[in-house]
Amino acid sequence: MTATSLAPEASDAVPAAPAAAPAVAAVEVTRRFGGTVALDGVSLEVERGTIHALVGPNGAGKTTLLRLLTGLLDADGGSLRVLGVDPARSPLELRRRIGVVPSGTRSFYLRISGFENLVFFARLQGLSARDAKERARRALAAVDLVDAADRAVSAYSTGMHRRLAVARATVHEPELLLVDEATHDLDPVASARVRELVEAAARGGASVLWATQRLEELRGFADRVTLLDRGRERFSGTVAQLQLFAQRRQYLVTLETDAPPPARIHELASLRDAGDGNYLLALEENVALGDAIVALADAGVRVVACADARPSLEQAFLALVGAEDG
Repeated sequence: MTATSLAPEASDAVPAAPAAAPAVAAVEVTRRFGGTVALDGVSLEVERGTIHALVGPNGAGKTTLLRLLTGLLDADGGSLRVLGVDPARSPLELRRRIGVVPSGTRSFYLRISGFENLVFFARLQGLSARDAKERARRALAAVDLVDAADRAVSAYSTGMHRRLAVARATVHEPELLLVDEATHDLDPVASARVRELVEAAARGGASVLWATQRLEELRGFADRVTLLDRGRERFSGTVAQLQLFAQRRQYLVTLETDAPPPARIHELASLRDAGDGNYLLALEENVALGDAIVALADAGVRVVACADARPSLEQAFLALVGAEDG
């Protein structure tokens, strides 16, 4: 299913900040709530036209950072620039240039239709009645909700709520999308659809900061990723670079043996049954694949096939936040 482009039209696009400036620039940002440190010297840069993932466990500071970027909260220290603007000093100006997809489904007026909701929120962004209706129709088409446009939002499924939230965030054709846990309670099909819509916005020129705990959705989606843990930045780089933090290299091996292979090969590696004669071979640090294969042969186990198995993002995540059992 092809998503309708959410790119702004040249006639009514919001003027952009200088192209050289990143969409988001946070430097050593701190925020406290009483005696609790929510953000502790966090730095983050989101380049124009990219999708930047913000990941971390519950309480990591992701939502706090998003609220700072929208101007809903003020930072206690550090500096913030969003589209070249200080969100604490110009929150109203900034909100006309950004779109927000919140984590919950209770941010709409449930008794009125999806179309009426979008017109209402577009009017809040300063659009005329005529423009608001036109943008609402265009946004509903982009998220495949035309058939449900006149239906009360109370009758929408969770996936439809999420798509409507993307439509609302893009109805005024913003330069930056801030997305908070948009897929955490969706099935794989609905999750993929929401990501497609956000990718369409990015292709149209919008920058995206995508906060999530679902690490599996980052591959092939996010350009860069920042990992927060207990208010601190633990990693910033590409998804491929994040994978390098997985503690052990892994291979999918097909084994030929008369008896079940050992769960561990001395201190070299571990084996986990993957079914149909296949096993996941995880090497310990500084162990060569050849040494593990020789050790298997010495144990009476022949390796008949071997393929690289990419280390999981979950392993890298756990290693970085210090929760890996080892």
